[in-house]
Amino acid sequence: MTISNEWRRDDCSVQRALAILGERWTILVLREAFFGKRRFDEILDGVGCARNLLTDRLATLVEHAVLERLPYRDEGQRERFEYRLTERGRELFPILIALMQWGDRWVPAPSGPPIVVEHRDCGARVVAELRCADGHGALTARDTLARGKAARRGTKRAV
Repeated sequence: MTISNEWRRDDCSVQRALAILGERWTILVLREAFFGKRRFDEILDGVGCARNLLTDRLATLVEHAVLERLPYRDEGQRERFEYRLTERGRELFPILIALMQWGDRWVPAPSGPPIVVEHRDCGARVVAELRCADGHGALTARDTLARGKAARRGTKRAV
């Protein structure tokens, strides 16, 4: 992968994404949402952060249309809100799978993976794999070349 030494820091897709997703608790909130948790207390139990931190993370994800906030009312209770993944949010699933895969390989739990994600239809384990648009994979950084306005002009360097 070639990276530019001429690129502008304020013109970086990774930096813009991390401004929304790069806080530690945010990925854990998304994990809970992907595994079916929608209500504040359910998410809080799964994430284990302070209430004010979760409130802030949820507000950021709603502000950036990663989650949507929908009202609900249990019988005899006041109106509350649940949080559901939007299309934008659902597109983050491969990132979560890739992080789980990396964690299982490089910082494994002694008892093995705490969660295994399987394909609903066939039961095979789900894996994240980088492929090109023509279907070649599994690609690594050494198999890629960055192009565009942020790509290095001149010397090329592989990762």
